[in-house]
Amino acid sequence: MKRYDLRHLKDGFEPRMKEILLAHKAAEVAIFIFEIGDFTPIQRSADLVKECGYELLNSLKFNEVDWTIVTKK
Repeated sequence: MKRYDLRHLKDGFEPRMKEILLAHKAAEVAIFIFEIGDFTPIQRSADLVKECGYELLNSLKFNEVDWTIVTKK
């Protein structure tokens, strides 16, 4: 299991998330935390996970501004 904090990238986290997913080991869980504003990044991140061939295991609000998703290939 590996955790990736993408909050510092604000709304531009998707290219880095895709880069990580493409390089991540198969069968290992990846946890991503990123900042949300109007909730549109949540659907975009779910679409990106599917596009990269991963399964979205969990998606939840971490606090008032952050979101966490758990993925596995």
